[in-house]
Amino acid sequence: MAIFSDARAEDTRPIKSTTGADISLAARTNALTSPTSGLAPTFLQANLVILPSRYASDFRLLCARNPVPCPLIAESISIGCWSSVTSFIPGLEGAAILSDCDIRRDVSKYIVYKNSKIMKQGCLDILDEWTDDYVALLIGCSFSFESALIVAGLPPRHTALNRNVPIYRTNIPLCPAGVFTGSTYVVSMRSYKASEVEKVREITRPYTATHGEPIAWGWGAVKRLGIEDIDAPTWGEPPLTQDGRPLGEVEGKDHDVPVFWGCGVTPMEAVARSGLEGVVMTHDPGHMLLLDCRDSDIVPAACVA
Repeated sequence: MAIFSDARAEDTRPIKSTTGADISLAARTNALTSPTSGLAPTFLQANLVILPSRYASDFRLLCARNPVPCPLIAESISIGCWSSVTSFIPGLEGAAILSDCDIRRDVSKYIVYKNSKIMKQGCLDILDEWTDDYVALLIGCSFSFESALIVAGLPPRHTALNRNVPIYRTNIPLCPAGVFTGSTYVVSMRSYKASEVEKVREITRPYTATHGEPIAWGWGAVKRLGIEDIDAPTWGEPPLTQDGRPLGEVEGKDHDVPVFWGCGVTPMEAVARSGLEGVVMTHDPGHMLLLDCRDSDIVPAACVA
């Protein structure tokens, strides 16, 4: 089941030295329509799921039972509130995570589901859909540790090429919770030299609020995860080698090996597969909600290279 089309929009991104608040404002004013990987370095990014309140407790339980792909970091401070969140990150108050926000407009692209089927996608806002019965839930995003990889000299290839990260559905079952049953892990992929994988694991391991270290790596992991074709991601754009070829052309080689992380599309997939009644909204994969806090706020300073 496809969650979104991956048609590329013209890149209207602000300069990369902006803050999370600047990116949110650009999305709010429709000045930003591209994926957010690489924007506002060191500012956290979040996946967004907006549910009728009757489903919120089951969704929280889903996240608690599957913390690697679904790290819940914040939610609406009250039912129907789109302008303030409560934080689940120790030591950070809700305003420190996200202030001056409008969750209905601060994502560059949204998806709207009705009865678990896509009704609209690529939406610039969800003003018409929002009611006072919704709860917005924020899940950590792996884009948030990419700046640490860049500082360490290990930039993910898609950021340099302004491409959306490749994302794959896997065969790893999620632990079910309430109405959320029958779904599987979703993973994002960044390729590295085999000799770099341990360093990549070390750098990303402390970022548990944004998926942490990889769950699998190497060419053997492709089959173990149930991925049929590395060059045909379920979402995002096909991965490329260092010299711009399809990654699958170097299968088995150590100079380009796939590395897989838990991905915040996982709860979106769980929502789509659950048969929920009513209208549900999410961000469009790759188009994240930018936050006010930084990676140094969730990881000890000694761990932020």
